[in-house]
Amino acid sequence: MEAEIKTLLSRVTLWMPDWAATVMILVAAAGAAVFAWRIVANLLNRIVTSRELFWRSLVARGARPLRLALVIAALAFGVGVSPLPAAWADTLHHLLLVGIILCIAWIADTALYIWTTIHLRRFKLDAEDNLLARKHVTQSRILLRTARIMIFLVALGAAMMTFDAVRQYGVSILAAGGAAGLVVGLALQPVLKNLFAGIQLAVTQPIRIDDALIVEGEWGNVEEITSTYVVIRLWDWRRLIVPLSYFIEQPFQNWTRESAELIGTVMLYLDHSAPIERIRQRGHEIAEASALWDGKVYALQVTDFREREMEVRVLVSARTAPRAFDLRCEMREKLIAWLQQEIPSALPRTRADLSPASGNARHR
Repeated sequence: MEAEIKTLLSRVTLWMPDWAATVMILVAAAGAAVFAWRIVANLLNRIVTSRELFWRSLVARGARPLRLALVIAALAFGVGVSPLPAAWADTLHHLLLVGIILCIAWIADTALYIWTTIHLRRFKLDAEDNLLARKHVTQSRILLRTARIMIFLVALGAAMMTFDAVRQYGVSILAAGGAAGLVVGLALQPVLKNLFAGIQLAVTQPIRIDDALIVEGEWGNVEEITSTYVVIRLWDWRRLIVPLSYFIEQPFQNWTRESAELIGTVMLYLDHSAPIERIRQRGHEIAEASALWDGKVYALQVTDFREREMEVRVLVSARTAPRAFDLRCEMREKLIAWLQQEIPSALPRTRADLSPASGNARHR
């Protein structure tokens, strides 16, 4: 078929120079590919109209790479039937083959991105109980970045292996043994370390997006997880950048590992004569009146008794870490204000012995 078309074209372009005939054939092939794409695109849009969102999005976002792939295929056919020297034709076929490989990688990356986006639309990070959402968002984003890197590496490797010189060089490196591989491995150690750490984080999930962490003595929420580092938004809006491998090798606190619920602690230091039961009742009234309390945990206990004061600990629970922090502040402020107004003698005092006996003893 290709030989017959080549013979027919040679008769049509007999009066034209070879370069002009080649340009005309390639332009005609590209134009025919674009025209064919419009027909294919209309047909695909009709087919996916009643299908799932993934297929509709794939047809819409995959239009450019698929159109480019059709144009490349048409140009490859045009090169085969054009009056080009064999060396030029082989070079162009080789370049077009590389282009097809990159288009396939482009389509695969687009499909992966669309699937991840549609999957994550079912989960809302701004929900109050967002543990499941944080789990899926973290896992999907890390695996998406890892898969994109793998697609890029596979496409690059497939494209490079089409060149004989590169393929022979790769075989010679593998046959030579370990010296070159050792050097490359040492050079890529930080990259590979963080890459595997990212895969491990996605599977085991010691941290997730929006988790409340204490890292290096700083409290904040996980804002972003990339393929090499984690961005933590601190409470004062600073950003702490931590490598992925840190969360595999170093200890840290995760306040929302299994649940977003937290128990907040309020410490009070009172006089020995403070009426604990009355303070306990008032603290419970404050917790019940607060919109931040989840109604699960409340306790007020004397946890220490020192020479000049006694230590009282208040425990209150809330649905999220920010609410727990605000509830702690509210409990502390309202209890102190109530003690100042109702029982000022319950606040810590410094005593002095003013009895006559002690005065005589001092004069002596």
